[in-house]
Amino acid sequence: MQLNGQLALTVLMGVFLVGVFVWLTRVENWSGYTPLSSGGAVGQESGYVSEEKPAGIVRWLTTVDHKDIGLMYGAYGIFAFVVGGLMVVLMRTELATPETVLVQPGFYNSLMTSHGITMLFLFGTPIIAAFSNYFIPLIIGADDMAFPRINAIAFWLLPPAALLIWAGFFPIPNLIPAQTAWTMYTPLSAGVGQGNQANAGVDLMLLGLHLSGVSATMGAINFIATIFTERAEEVTWANLDIFSWTILTQSGLILFAFPLLGSAMLMLVADRNFGTAFYAVGEGGGSMLWQHLFWFFGHPEVYILVLPPMGLVSYILPRFAGRRLFGFKFVVYSTLAIGVLSFGVWAHHMFSTGMDPRLRASFMAVSMAIAIPSAVKTFNWITTMWNGNIRLTAPMLYCIGFVSNFIIGGVTGVFLASVPVDLILHDTYYVVGHFHYIVMGAITFAGMAGIYYWYPLVTGRMYQRSLAKWHFWLWMIGTNVTFLAMILLGYGGMPRRYATYLPQFASLHQIATLGAYMLLLGGIIFVWNMVQSYLEGPVVEDGDPWNLEESNLRTVEWDWFDRKLQTKIADGGEEEAVTDGGVVNDVNDTSSQAERRDGRVVDGESADERDSDE
Repeated sequence: MQLNGQLALTVLMGVFLVGVFVWLTRVENWSGYTPLSSGGAVGQESGYVSEEKPAGIVRWLTTVDHKDIGLMYGAYGIFAFVVGGLMVVLMRTELATPETVLVQPGFYNSLMTSHGITMLFLFGTPIIAAFSNYFIPLIIGADDMAFPRINAIAFWLLPPAALLIWAGFFPIPNLIPAQTAWTMYTPLSAGVGQGNQANAGVDLMLLGLHLSGVSATMGAINFIATIFTERAEEVTWANLDIFSWTILTQSGLILFAFPLLGSAMLMLVADRNFGTAFYAVGEGGGSMLWQHLFWFFGHPEVYILVLPPMGLVSYILPRFAGRRLFGFKFVVYSTLAIGVLSFGVWAHHMFSTGMDPRLRASFMAVSMAIAIPSAVKTFNWITTMWNGNIRLTAPMLYCIGFVSNFIIGGVTGVFLASVPVDLILHDTYYVVGHFHYIVMGAITFAGMAGIYYWYPLVTGRMYQRSLAKWHFWLWMIGTNVTFLAMILLGYGGMPRRYATYLPQFASLHQIATLGAYMLLLGGIIFVWNMVQSYLEGPVVEDGDPWNLEESNLRTVEWDWFDRKLQTKIADGGEEEAVTDGGVVNDVNDTSSQAERRDGRVVDGESADERDSDE
């Protein structure tokens, strides 16, 4: 009966998704208002058509404009961040006392599982896609993404993915949230034993994760095709900006990593529902097969999440350091090196499983070696700031915070790459602290730097700068208070994933909870600042709100913004309807971009200046 119910629910969800797709194809006029980057609709000489975008909700449901899709990715990512953040605030409130007071252990496990999956798959990847969708075509001079409609489909797979992942929290009879942790280790996730993980909530979570993986893979193909084929003539591999390099590398990692995760999850769904034995103990590959498959995806996933933020920092930090990025070529080479090495370190998550010591030694060596290209980037950021004319704006503060937290997260990770140390600290709060220094202290900080830096370009208004700095300091202090306490808990032997603990750990847990409340307060300030400034913030009067022209560091997306403002003024205050998704090309615009790339500014430096710096 339970199997039949799960199959019926799976079929119903498939019918629902097909229905959504059919409805969208009927609503959208597929031949209207948006050009194909390859030259437009069939039978047209040009990609430009006379129809304007629809208004209201229909616009957002049917748009294939890369800027609109970038905004939807951003709104989706921030919403998921709020949901995941509230989950962890509830968990940290429970952990303020050694005993169970607020939530029961089973529900705590559900919160922990959903928090991890939400932050990694529903916030981390989409918020990066928000920046890359909006700005990559503008920066490289493309009209839009190579496949605009695939771009839209990739986004619209994410809302049903979130509903499936969170389905267990909805008031649905006989459905409970998954309690497998975000790693979904077998045999627990296979539903073996007398626990409650045979529940359909785990199946829905796996299907939701599969949808998010399909979305990421479609986006990766699109970005690779866009960067390879849609660049303007003056944009060569020699002067391609650092953010595009990191997105290109990330997309390559996604192509190799996410399909593997999808295959592993399909085998797990088959084990749970169809009687197969891929992960059965004593048969097939056993539970160790899941760990190998998952971590072959899982560790590149860390770099899938951190490489684009590194690109954001490399792109934004020089603007407020008053000088070009030091050693541009080495930053690019280190990005590519991280992409290659990331697939050779997965088993350092499995040092305690009893693998052959010779294999452990090889994985330990590669895990330590991957720290080298990360250190190259760190030294380049520091050297870029050295003797620079630093302006401590909100984006710059978040870039500096990124570098600081990334150093702590990286150094603590090197210890875990050592087999003897890892055997002691494995599955303790030390791992939680290290991981969150990277995910919260680095990735999220870089995302905030990007949001504050490009907020005037996207909204045409400036935020409250004092509130932005309050947000930064609350998060900077809160991050270090929370996760340094977790590292100390790990040194003391506190295991992770427990809702209760021994009384001697109470003080450090309470300190971590205090830090979490600081993060919550900073997040509230951020949301208030973004919304209030969008409604009432001062209007940006020119295309250089950061005064980058003075230091000759203004980049091409700000040229686009300047043209947009000038068009607004020429039209009497109304922005001209632009049917494409990117740059409005004319003779003056093209020559202006070529001058900026060839003569002065290409990600903060010209090719000749890079060579002279190095």
